[in-house]
Amino acid sequence: MRLDRRTFGRGMVASGAVALLPPVRGAGKPVSGGTLNWVYYPDPSAIIAINTSSGTGQTIGSKINEGLLAYDYDLNPRPVLATSWTISEDGKRYSFQLRPGVKWSDGKDFTSEDVAFSIERLKIAHPRGRITFANVEAIETPNPLTAIVVLSKPAPFLITALAGAESPIVPKHVYSALKPDEQPRLEQTIGTGPFILREWVPGSHLLFVRNPNYWDAPKPYIDRLVLKVILDPAARAAALEAGEVDIGATPVPYGDIERFKLDKRFVVDTTTYAYSGPQQQLFFNFDTPLLQDRRVRKAIAHAIDLKALLNVVFFGYGLVSPSPVSTALPKFYDPRIQAWPFDPTTAEQLLDEAGIVRGAGGIRARLRLTQNPFLPASLADFLRNSLRRVGLDIEIQRYDLATYLNVVYRDRAFDLTVESLSNTFDPSLGIQRAYWSKNFRIGLPFSNAAHYSNQEVDGLLEAAAVEPNVEKRKELWARFQSTIHEEVASVDLVAAGGVIIANKKVRDFAPGGEGLNGSFADLWIDPSA
Repeated sequence: MRLDRRTFGRGMVASGAVALLPPVRGAGKPVSGGTLNWVYYPDPSAIIAINTSSGTGQTIGSKINEGLLAYDYDLNPRPVLATSWTISEDGKRYSFQLRPGVKWSDGKDFTSEDVAFSIERLKIAHPRGRITFANVEAIETPNPLTAIVVLSKPAPFLITALAGAESPIVPKHVYSALKPDEQPRLEQTIGTGPFILREWVPGSHLLFVRNPNYWDAPKPYIDRLVLKVILDPAARAAALEAGEVDIGATPVPYGDIERFKLDKRFVVDTTTYAYSGPQQQLFFNFDTPLLQDRRVRKAIAHAIDLKALLNVVFFGYGLVSPSPVSTALPKFYDPRIQAWPFDPTTAEQLLDEAGIVRGAGGIRARLRLTQNPFLPASLADFLRNSLRRVGLDIEIQRYDLATYLNVVYRDRAFDLTVESLSNTFDPSLGIQRAYWSKNFRIGLPFSNAAHYSNQEVDGLLEAAAVEPNVEKRKELWARFQSTIHEEVASVDLVAAGGVIIANKKVRDFAPGGEGLNGSFADLWIDPSA
């Protein structure tokens, strides 16, 4: 399966951004030694992706806990903890031969029992793992170096879902003592990966050191990895320019990117990595009575100028993406789905028809809006201004990541939320979690926050998740997109790809389809740059 980055890149050029092509990789032989200073936001709360699909878990945890596989830029699998694999003709039996001699960072042996435990834990505790492994009937472990995953029905995306960022393998002897929704303490962050977490000061930094017993010697090449939490985008830009940090994902305000592109000290990488599938969405809380009326939801859609949003908030770095399937996922995106026209007059008429009339001060109703803190603050500001024009008074509630997750997914104390739920590399994993009624689970981050429920949609999602025929899957996903769009179950906004800015001395920071969500085992510091 291939994500066509060139197609998305052409759209980015048309919108005023740059083409999304892989950056120039490191030349010459890697050099060992040195420290990488990595600037990061938001302040992480969960860092191991065994029970979260948050960006923090995917990006940080993958340096500690590996997957069975990794992937090249076209999503072809590469061996990591599994050295070889076979899939039965009926697609219901996956056999993995595991790498011998691998040790956990506490010195214990890695075995097939760890693989079986991890898949079972992902199946019950991970927002996407609940879909990836939903059809797992059994995991056989005939010997310490063989794991066989047995499915009740095919899962055509499973072989692409086994990276450390998506499906990390964790030590059974540590995590069996933890509840499924519990993150490990510092001393419990045991992995097989290239780095060991030594220190975590919330709001300040995380310190990683090289795993001296890593199975893929002489990797990793760097001695230390320091993740520095800097929440203010202007401060991140200043830190990069001062040489205090070396690399970051969308670390500077979008308006500053052009300046960094002109600075010869830096590489600005606008690749859309195949594992990401960027998408930003406005979700409704269907437990809010006002938002149960389709006319109100459609009015909100008509009140938002998506082209202006893309240009004002993201400085054109992305594409308008009006379907729940991202324009960055052309294999499944249905171009027949068009954005609701920007039409404030129609929005006002719909609100009048719904009985939501202007009152004192011209206000029709008040709604609470929050957003994932990873997104630019100006996005919520843009939406508030758009909706105020049609009489909806918007109270923006801004939170750190941990509080945001509790407010939206546990307490449900919101009316509208702006999310950045990645489509990932396959819509069954990236999209189903947000619309499948069976994935509404109080306290489960990045799940069905809207409490949306539609039996027809459930059936389409469940059928697409097990359909091995590509053309039939496309048709199921086209029907899903049409239904969601007509219901205005969400307002899909834009597909704004991330931008990596790195000092030119940092080499091989993203050697595969996972981008910065890879392990950093290949990353090295070039002293001659």
